[in-house]
Amino acid sequence: METRIFRGEHRVDGVDPGDRGLAYGDGLFETMRVHRGGIPWLGAHLQRLQRGAQRLGIILPDDALLRAEIAAVCADRDVAVAKLIVTRGTGGRGYAPPPHSEPTWVLSLHEAPAAVQAVDVVWCDTTFADQPALAGIKHCNRLEQVLARREVVAAHADEGLVCDVAGNVISATSANLFVRDGDGWLTPKLDRSGVAGICRDWLLHHAQVRETVLNRAAVQRSSAIFLCNAVRGILPVRRLDAREWPASAEVRDLQRQLADAHPGLA
Repeated sequence: METRIFRGEHRVDGVDPGDRGLAYGDGLFETMRVHRGGIPWLGAHLQRLQRGAQRLGIILPDDALLRAEIAAVCADRDVAVAKLIVTRGTGGRGYAPPPHSEPTWVLSLHEAPAAVQAVDVVWCDTTFADQPALAGIKHCNRLEQVLARREVVAAHADEGLVCDVAGNVISATSANLFVRDGDGWLTPKLDRSGVAGICRDWLLHHAQVRETVLNRAAVQRSSAIFLCNAVRGILPVRRLDAREWPASAEVRDLQRQLADAHPGLA
């Protein structure tokens, strides 16, 4: 794994022990699919990063430097996953953020996950908290996902679906959810919890999708289900607990459209 660490505009050897990302999860991150030396959806990832930074009041690294470093770390890789973490930086002990801070940012490169045809999914007992101030953004505090993922591993499943405290279905642990309803697709609203994924956003603009409130019964009775994220693309769900779904022509059609938009997800 190749890793580059910066404080502001300067490359450093490590993360300061007083960094607020380490202490409080006070930061943001993006996980991006590398294809033939570049990141096809880089612009969308950086736009989401900007939205999250505005929400949290975090200063981002210089855009030109950030893009140059991303290009350099991806240049000789045909297939990989690039991860960018940006924290508020150091600020001493205590929750109150410093009025002026230099961001810490970490850029790392990882092997891409193996391709799969379909996934087996379980319901998780862990729930997502109701917090509109953080809903949608990809912040660094992911303990809910860590707890839910432990359940998935214990169940020997591929993924897990997580509800909010009211029982509404929000997403998988690391992917957004889409279910087939009649002639179109439904995906959960993410105005109170969850992460608004880059692949989800693409589907909202290129497929017949409606954002709505979903309960477990609506998911179970749907005619097709898939998960999606910007690293693995569209993942058809084969089984959820005792319910099984056959391969879906509608899902395959969306996969072909997605491959045209992002060849790394073919």
